[in-house]
Amino acid sequence: MPLFRRHDGDLIRGTRPMRGIMPYLMPRRNESIVLTDTMFRIQETRDWLKAYNRTHAERATLFHLLAYAVGQALHARPELNRFVSGGRLYQRRGVQLSFVVKKELSDDGESTTVKFEVARGEPFARFAARLASAIRDAQTTDRTVDRETALIMRLPGPLVRALVAVARRLDQWNLFPRFMTASDPMFASMFLANLGSVGISDAYHHLYEYGTVSIFGAVSAPAYHSFMDGGALNVQPGLRVRWSFDERIHDAFYGARSLGLVTEIFEHPQVHLGAPAGDPAFAG
Repeated sequence: MPLFRRHDGDLIRGTRPMRGIMPYLMPRRNESIVLTDTMFRIQETRDWLKAYNRTHAERATLFHLLAYAVGQALHARPELNRFVSGGRLYQRRGVQLSFVVKKELSDDGESTTVKFEVARGEPFARFAARLASAIRDAQTTDRTVDRETALIMRLPGPLVRALVAVARRLDQWNLFPRFMTASDPMFASMFLANLGSVGISDAYHHLYEYGTVSIFGAVSAPAYHSFMDGGALNVQPGLRVRWSFDERIHDAFYGARSLGLVTEIFEHPQVHLGAPAGDPAFAG
């Protein structure tokens, strides 16, 4: 029983013994990692986005729709929106996605990381506009998290290691202050990396020991893939996402059902989001 409450999550009580002992048997995220991948069919998704972009000033991409599907699935399947800290399992408050934004597409171009809040049931148009605005803001402004990191890295290496160790210990004791974690991208529901946009495909990614991110999704570039339909092999556009998952938060069955919901929203946006507003010509 912790002495202090967390501001970003609620302690889960009454877990089954096997689930409760996992953080003690596997105290670190990367020894608890499960790797899997999902291949999404995207022809219907692309058609929907093309119709959507004809009628909306703020252009949406596959990444926008995938982020939306993931965020809404985490709201609908809250037991996947959990994290382990100090050997205890917590239910996260809210859904937040973190992702990297490249300020300039060059070898020397700087990158920054964005933490983005996802509202339950938010219309896709509003979500896409907020996400696009957050990306533009990250590309054009000097963000607090970047200034803080730059300041810390001016210190000697031993002092940096000591500060990180103190931060981790405070987090384990539920004493890490809110102002330190509110904008920290490592304290989020999921890290979603659009690696395909920078030419990296089919890569798994580790989980971070620092922070509370329990799921990492590495998004590849769209490509043609083979799919089985009624015993026949069809080649069509697909998008592969490779997932890294902390199995201490829940079992594989619950995770698979949750991924099924992401697939339904992402592959069939017209069914879940309706035809793009203002485009009566869209037939799906």
